[in-house]
Amino acid sequence: MTTHSSPMVRGNIAGLADLRGSIVERFGTQVSQFRADGNFILTLSLTELNALPALSRFFFWEHSCLFGGIIAEEHPRNWQIHYTFLLLGAGWINVELSMPLEATILPSIVAEVHAADWHEREVEDLFGIHFENHPRLGDFVLHDQIWREGIDPMRKSFAARRPQLERKVDLEWQPLLIVGDPGSFAMPIGPVYEGGIGESLHFLLETVGEDVIRAAPRLFYNYRAVEKIAEGRSILDALLLAERFAATSAFAHSFAFCLAAERIAGVDVPPRAVALRVLLAELERLRHHAGAIAAICESTALAVSAAQASIIEEQLLRASCAFADHRYLFGLNTPGGLNRDFTSEQCETLLLAVDKAEKDLRVLEKRLRFSSSFLDRLEDVGVVTRENARDLNLVGPIGRASAQSCDLRKACPYSGYGRHGFEVPYETEGDGYARLRVLFAEAVQSTRLIHQAIDKLEEGPVRVSCEVSRPGFALGWAEAPRGAALHWLRVDEKGMVERYRAITPSFNNWLGFHVAAEDFAFQDFPIILATFGLSGTECDR
Repeated sequence: MTTHSSPMVRGNIAGLADLRGSIVERFGTQVSQFRADGNFILTLSLTELNALPALSRFFFWEHSCLFGGIIAEEHPRNWQIHYTFLLLGAGWINVELSMPLEATILPSIVAEVHAADWHEREVEDLFGIHFENHPRLGDFVLHDQIWREGIDPMRKSFAARRPQLERKVDLEWQPLLIVGDPGSFAMPIGPVYEGGIGESLHFLLETVGEDVIRAAPRLFYNYRAVEKIAEGRSILDALLLAERFAATSAFAHSFAFCLAAERIAGVDVPPRAVALRVLLAELERLRHHAGAIAAICESTALAVSAAQASIIEEQLLRASCAFADHRYLFGLNTPGGLNRDFTSEQCETLLLAVDKAEKDLRVLEKRLRFSSSFLDRLEDVGVVTRENARDLNLVGPIGRASAQSCDLRKACPYSGYGRHGFEVPYETEGDGYARLRVLFAEAVQSTRLIHQAIDKLEEGPVRVSCEVSRPGFALGWAEAPRGAALHWLRVDEKGMVERYRAITPSFNNWLGFHVAAEDFAFQDFPIILATFGLSGTECDR
């Protein structure tokens, strides 16, 4: 099997004007106020809520847009709900709707865009907005056996500093079971593990024999209300939260957050900072992928290869610490650029470590390719078809292993990525081995980008003033190691955070995990889990 590479993703329509014309022709007065701004190539207001499902299908299926997510905002007199879509090769589209605060029912779009399932469930749990005709709401972020219904912690009226004294475990709670055939049973896995997994993740596997018929992940055991805590705080305070809810992709999340703040302020980052941000983002991706490869090797009991990959990861962590004074690149991003500069000698030393890591990964990949016992555990296991990956809007290496070649660095370039030459590796088989090959291929491209970023470094400052002194909102995005990360930021007239929303790649991809795990044997489950390489903390915001 070979690794494919995707050129610049192209849109599938003649132009934005044609898209507007199609919308007017199809939906007429159901939409209004077409406009463009610094965030979106197109923003349109929905005047009839019942048109939302059809409009979502129009973007997602008929024009091959990717679904970004749902952002709910509570204002003093009304709700404002935003549905974001990415038109490949063009930019972001924002569908916004407004309704009175006393109205708490919206039409569900899940029947048309399955990828919106978890997004609607999250909004319902945290805001109390009910999505009509959604097949299952409640018991999601706020688990029913611990939290009472109707608490709505993201509402402005919720007192975040007051302890929820009524919060207690419901001993009568039972999970929802689907399989009811004779001889069927359900096997719970987690949320507490002995070694290996350090996050609180629960899986309910239903079966009638050895094969998993239904796999239901259950997350949010450590819901931390990061978005709630950010309200009323300064942008710098909120940046600390954005950087810390997922350590293994800290730089990517702080990167997207800062891009949002810079768009609100109308600030251009100095060229040197632009190049260094690319360098640091790719260093994080390279280190992350080495760790993900180690986890896959460990899941197949390939101890020597797991140790070799872990050594590569540790060497990159040490190189990161020597270069940036932090193993996980905390404290570097700031609105307006970077908090520190780097010398030519530091960059040259980092290149030596990066090149060694790439060389060692190439050697490891060659050895794994000819290890039949290893390949037997990955090939044709945990398959996600091209159709399922598209239907569920899977992102990052997981999506690209199933022929979804979108990468925000190409599809919607930011921070100078459009000026760099690199490929987006993708595969078509959609199995565990395809996901592994994508990780190896992306590591090579990250090394290539780090070299280009250093070669293109210009003299000059790495930071400019970025004072947000006016109300506004913006969407920031970055291709994190696990996929597309979106950060929505709204500030008030004093520059304080009014609404912060993070849509993470793990949140998007957990929805599709069951497709890979179902119809495979129990013993395949930990391997499939490792090839997905998802994070629980990226969801426990």
